[in-house]
Amino acid sequence: MKKWIVRLEGEGRKRLRQLVRVGKAAAYKIRHANVLLAVDESEDGPGLPDARVAETLRMGVRSIESLRRRFVEEGLEACLTRKKQERPSVQRMFDGEKEAKLIAVACGSAPKDRARWTLELLADRVVELRIVETCSPATIQRVLKKKRTEAVAKEDVVHTAEAKRRVRLRDGKRARGVHSALRSEATGGLLG
Repeated sequence: MKKWIVRLEGEGRKRLRQLVRVGKAAAYKIRHANVLLAVDESEDGPGLPDARVAETLRMGVRSIESLRRRFVEEGLEACLTRKKQERPSVQRMFDGEKEAKLIAVACGSAPKDRARWTLELLADRVVELRIVETCSPATIQRVLKKKRTEAVAKEDVVHTAEAKRRVRLRDGKRARGVHSALRSEATGGLLG
C-alpha cells in the first residue's frame, strides 16, 4: 500500500496539463508534472503504479516516491521548483577577512626572482601565512576574478563624451566582458 497518495484538484491538474502541453519550461518541471499526472489517484487521474511510471519516464521508483512525498508534505509548488540546499555542500574557504588578506598579498611585492605573483605562488603563500589550511590555484583564481569584476563595476568603468555613449575603461579600451546590467548602472542608464 502506498504511503503518499497524490490527489490533484481541478486547478492543479489544469496547471500541470498546461505545463506538459506547452513544453516551455525546465525539463525537470515537465518531468515532475508528467509524474504527478500519471500517479494521480483522484477520480479523473489514471493512478498508475510507480514502477510503470518509472519505466515509462526512465527514472527510479525512489524518485517517484520522493516526489509523491514532497507533494503531500509541501504541495504542488514545491514539486515544480528546485529544492534549496539547507547548507552548501562545500564551505566557503575565503570569507571577507581572508579575501582581504589574499588581496593584500597579491597587491604586495612579488617574491624574489619573480616579476609577478602566479596563482600557484599565491596559493602556496596563503597556506604558508596560515590564512587558510589548504588552497588550490583555481580557488585563488575564483576569488580574484570575483574581486576584479566588483572593482571594474565600481571604479574602473567611466563614460567619456568621446566614447560616443560607449562604456570605456580608464585606459580607454572598451569594457568587454562586463555584464550589461553593470554597464548600464555605471553609465547612468545609457546603453553602449
